[in-house]
Amino acid sequence: MESFDALSIIIISLGAFVLPILAKRINIPAIVLEIAYGLIIGPVLGLVTSSEFISGLAILGFFLLMFLSGFEIELEIFEDKGIKQLAAPFIIFVGTLSLSLLVVNYFEYDLFLALVLGTTSVGIVVPILRADEKIKTTYGQIIFLSALLADFLTLILATVYASVVKTDGFTLNNLNVVLYFIVIFLLLRLLRRAAWWYPELFKRLFDANDPEEMGIRGSLALMLSVVGLSVLFDIEPILGAFLAGTIFALVFPNRGSLDISMKGFSYGFLIPIFFINVGLNYDIQILTNTTFYLEVLILFCLAIFVKLVPSFFMYFFGIKIRDIFAGGLLLSARFSLIIAMAEIGLELGLLSQKVESEIIFLAALTATFAPIGYKFFSIKK
Repeated sequence: MESFDALSIIIISLGAFVLPILAKRINIPAIVLEIAYGLIIGPVLGLVTSSEFISGLAILGFFLLMFLSGFEIELEIFEDKGIKQLAAPFIIFVGTLSLSLLVVNYFEYDLFLALVLGTTSVGIVVPILRADEKIKTTYGQIIFLSALLADFLTLILATVYASVVKTDGFTLNNLNVVLYFIVIFLLLRLLRRAAWWYPELFKRLFDANDPEEMGIRGSLALMLSVVGLSVLFDIEPILGAFLAGTIFALVFPNRGSLDISMKGFSYGFLIPIFFINVGLNYDIQILTNTTFYLEVLILFCLAIFVKLVPSFFMYFFGIKIRDIFAGGLLLSARFSLIIAMAEIGLELGLLSQKVESEIIFLAALTATFAPIGYKFFSIKK
């Protein structure tokens, strides 16, 4: 293992352990510190460089991050609520995407950036709504479903857009996307039927005392298999990881201790390595350019604008103006998916290295300030 650097692993491991403690003390998301930590130990101090080994762990962490994001997409909620209940979230999403297309076209960015701006962080929205005890209210459900739709639909649209870019337009070669989703649908039906007819076979997956941890093994097997299918169909692997999590959530809506085990296994080590690795590969020279910060500020304002304006549709559902501002700001929070989308855009040549760096900076800003804005407008005066 030529690329294995013991000192690098020690430094990264210690950071992954200490940073969440520090983040809680200063009340900012751990992702911000993890990216900053990677930036400091890498490009700034030169203590660590991203090797094949670290990159491999980071990629696995990235897939797990998207897999767990898929866990949050519980489509049965949509079935229970019905089409009528999805009206407001869908209109908010369409409004966000429309505004994003307008502003991206005005500032002469690639249209792919409109999809990037359309993302929202379910991982930030849900805990805040639960802590505020609003997740079960009409207001909370609109915000929650808006976040779910934004994450799910933007990733699907990004996949279609990426396929079109790769084939230089709509051709028969784009059928790979259609075939891929057919295979995913058949896999979902197969697993659902198997779980229904042979519940005893799957019961072990959720046994908290299973010494072989078959639940984690099964989750990883499903994730990597669907990621492998994505590669075979020339689809972005992160979509495969995301859909694998969604499939698992649909087949097994009540995951019990497995949910905790998977999140502990993933967020405890591999996902932090992904974010630290983002910092390690960050182009530090960009930070010396004053126009960089101006462009980040413009993106930050646009990211809030495209979420806040469509949120005013909630007024027709009896939501107060103060709560609309709070909800719009909360929906403007971006986290993991926006970084994933930026990686796709860079890989396809749709976004430059500079814009990708700006988006990473934007993710840190919105993840920090959007919840603060929500809490400010949620305070009853």
